[in-house]
Amino acid sequence: MTESEKQTVAIFRFSVIHEFVGGVKLSRGEQQRLLEDKCARSWSIPFSDRTRLSRGAILRWIKLYKDSGGQLESLYPKDRSDKGKSRAIDKESGLNLIHLRREMPDVTVPVLIRTMKERGLLPPGKDLKPSTVYRFLHTENLMNPPAGQLQDRRKYEAELPNDIWQSDVMHGPMVTVGERRRKSYLIAFIDDHSRLVPYGRFYLSERLASFLDAFEKALLKRGLPRKLYVDNGAAYRSKHLEHITASLGIALIHSSPYKPQGRGKIERWFRSVRGQFLTEVEHMSLDELNGAFELWLKQVYHQRTHSATGKTPLERFTSRMECLRAAPENLKDHFRTIARRRVAKDRTVTLDGYLFEAPVKLIGQRVDLLYHKDNPKTVEVRWQQKSYGYLTPVDLKVNCLVKRDKNSQAQISSESNKPTGGKIW
Repeated sequence: MTESEKQTVAIFRFSVIHEFVGGVKLSRGEQQRLLEDKCARSWSIPFSDRTRLSRGAILRWIKLYKDSGGQLESLYPKDRSDKGKSRAIDKESGLNLIHLRREMPDVTVPVLIRTMKERGLLPPGKDLKPSTVYRFLHTENLMNPPAGQLQDRRKYEAELPNDIWQSDVMHGPMVTVGERRRKSYLIAFIDDHSRLVPYGRFYLSERLASFLDAFEKALLKRGLPRKLYVDNGAAYRSKHLEHITASLGIALIHSSPYKPQGRGKIERWFRSVRGQFLTEVEHMSLDELNGAFELWLKQVYHQRTHSATGKTPLERFTSRMECLRAAPENLKDHFRTIARRRVAKDRTVTLDGYLFEAPVKLIGQRVDLLYHKDNPKTVEVRWQQKSYGYLTPVDLKVNCLVKRDKNSQAQISSESNKPTGGKIW
């Protein structure tokens, strides 16, 4: 299993146990009920055709995470002892099963298995168990509920401030940028308990970079939520966002596709923005729009009594300050971009056109490079969940004066200067 795949599994495991390790104290009875609920439900487990989790597995993940002091790496899976052996459903049979299911979406699993045999879509002597096929189809999202089945939806509210943040993007007005008019997008977060808006800002794009900028500023301003509830847009499905939230101990939760009801509070707040703020906005630059919006948020929205809670958002949010988790001092490091590179035989590695020198031990290894887009010369290197410090920029002119002994340790002549960064053109 690759490093990226292990990271995906670790993020999934954290999403399962976050209620037990998120800082909220649960009674023994609440813990038991929550554990039973997680064992009873079906899961889409990464790289597995299973859909159920055992009690022992969940308890083991909780212990590993707590013993490590909250390190996401503690949830990385160990390499399988049966690596390379065939699974219950081989790749070709799986593709045939998916195709047949789409052709016959309403038939039962036993009928699918019988049809697979009749059409010769299984290897000779191969037999499929109904439970195995059911888990496989469920993982592929091909076990849809009966048409017309009603869903039991109920209103809910988070118990404490920063328990749940909802986030979404609203199409904003046209703004003046230089001599051009461009469309704006409001990226915002709302606290489910208090209806306070931790942060909101109009951007010229709704892409991941804009969302991460707003998310980082929201965390700095109002602390860390325990859950972040978003939709299924491309930006919210980013592996980068999944790693950021998991490393901060935040559970990233996606609403069901085409079902925005779960994000009702922020959708309702967007209606207030359109009806109460945007009606007074016209012919503004982006900075002017954000300045006016910040003023409206601070002096109007946060100071007005909310009809559902009977309190102002700011009053309700600050009533339980002891429950809030402050953002860590190294918050910006959690937002670093991660790039995968292989260290060359001359122990160099290239990133964004810059050449760096890595430790001798990492020659030939695929490593993780962590850096900020606006500072590509400061790069931390990690391999097998261990940091090997920051890479040294290479000066090719100085390297020609370097002598290396049999242990590949650099011996630089006393006349040479200290290496400095050099960009490759």
